[in-house]
Amino acid sequence: MSSGDELARAIGTSPFLPPSIPREFAMGLSASPELRRSLGWGAAASGILLLAWAAAALLNWAWWRPRRLDRALRAQGLRGTPYRFLRGDLAAEARLSAEARSKPMLLSHDIVPRVFPLYHRAREQFGRTFFTWLGPLPRVTITDPEMVRQILSNKFGHFGRPRIHPLVRLLSTGVFSYDGEKWAKHRRILKPAFHAEKLKRILPVFSACCSNLVDRWENLVGLEGYYELDVWPELQSFTGDVISRAAFGSSYEEGRQIFQLQAQLAELILGVIQTVYIPGYRFLPTPKNKRIKAIDQEIRTLLRCILKKREDATKMGETSNDDLLGLLMESNKSHFHEHGNAGMTTEEVIEECKLFYFAGHETTSVLLTWTMVVLSMHPDWQVRAREEVLQVFGKGNPDLDGLSHLKIVTMILYEVLRLYPPVYQVQRRTLKTMKIGNIIYPPGLVLAMPVVIIHHDQHLWGKDANEFNPERFADGIAKASKDQFSFFPFGGGPRICIGQNFALLEAKIGLSMILQRFSFELSPSYAHAPRLVVTLQPQHGAQLRLTKL
Repeated sequence: MSSGDELARAIGTSPFLPPSIPREFAMGLSASPELRRSLGWGAAASGILLLAWAAAALLNWAWWRPRRLDRALRAQGLRGTPYRFLRGDLAAEARLSAEARSKPMLLSHDIVPRVFPLYHRAREQFGRTFFTWLGPLPRVTITDPEMVRQILSNKFGHFGRPRIHPLVRLLSTGVFSYDGEKWAKHRRILKPAFHAEKLKRILPVFSACCSNLVDRWENLVGLEGYYELDVWPELQSFTGDVISRAAFGSSYEEGRQIFQLQAQLAELILGVIQTVYIPGYRFLPTPKNKRIKAIDQEIRTLLRCILKKREDATKMGETSNDDLLGLLMESNKSHFHEHGNAGMTTEEVIEECKLFYFAGHETTSVLLTWTMVVLSMHPDWQVRAREEVLQVFGKGNPDLDGLSHLKIVTMILYEVLRLYPPVYQVQRRTLKTMKIGNIIYPPGLVLAMPVVIIHHDQHLWGKDANEFNPERFADGIAKASKDQFSFFPFGGGPRICIGQNFALLEAKIGLSMILQRFSFELSPSYAHAPRLVVTLQPQHGAQLRLTKL
């Protein structure tokens, strides 16, 4: 007897056969080829309908919906680039960026045409508010501070974070990428760890790491009295050391491993996401995808080991709240006792630790690098900053009270953040239909606020917008430009960067200790070439000549 006969007999005699399945069908599994053929045609028809539905959905995503959105935006008077099937402006943006990066620029702070060529050209052609195409999705660029304030300060439920590329999630998610109640909970738990009073405990870490840096530089100078080196990787290593020690305390060696692995992961991922997104491609077993997955697993394993050690130590009565991880675990525990609900899970703590690294070391190393480059271009301000540091601290290590009296250093850092903001763009996604200015935007649209373009806007900052003039911040941020929201290097509103105090404190200490020991100038080999990667970075490094004082 065939297996078909056995199955037919079992179904045909079953008292539990659903009434919707005819018994003649069950009995005919092996004996009725006509029925089998009709069922086969039915299955084929279902498959064809499914494929047709998928094709229609794909066509709607790639063509019909973009065309509808294009007409809706243009009908309201908004102008932008024409939609190109599937690619949008990705190819044009890549081509213009490659052309801009092909050669260095003059020693000037007018960097927008080089770092944002597509936006620069579109703004000149279409005005202050315009749209370009991020693949099949329109990206509306807004440069009016009042509109920026409206977007960044709005209530939750109106605007959210843009959808993140699945591979970018491997680098870090954490509070940066959450919305709604999850964001609010994580923000509440994280905030105490970054309070100014808590950061006092980490101050010795900043000083120790910077002492190691300047001691190493002094050894390099030798008898000649000066030494040329690329300070960009040096400062990356310094801020990596700071975040490793500040975040993980005694586990900083494992932390440094994480820092190095994340740098490799970022490079691999950036190479993938700068092309058209193909759903599911990341699951293919290509060599690059395998390497990305392996590095991600290694990072997670290291972080789990660090957390396990800390949890075991806590169970043994050993407490450590002198690093960010300790402060985070302490705050997480307090949240549970105060609110009566669960705090962060282990996996969520891991994501926040990854974010410590990704945001913590990169932004400050970029800020310090551009500050040294700019002060090399403007030696008069370097002299003024050094005189202030020596007046406040002498040759001693900076302390928290003295740092609050560094007016010139603070003005310089703000002006560098204006001209070379590490985070060059802030983006939001409309969660519902919203009216901003005179335009009504449908849900799901990306709103881009290019920090670097707004920071260089002559309408907001005056005719010297592309010049280095720290004096504009002499009376604080509020009076530096026509609108306070013209300056937002750390974002704004409820989602303003939670680590800005940490970053500025680290930058002030690092710059102060460098100024105490060295004067510096541009090396003849330096090529001025800012470019956008994850942050605004020097494409060919930052070669400076250090002279020991």
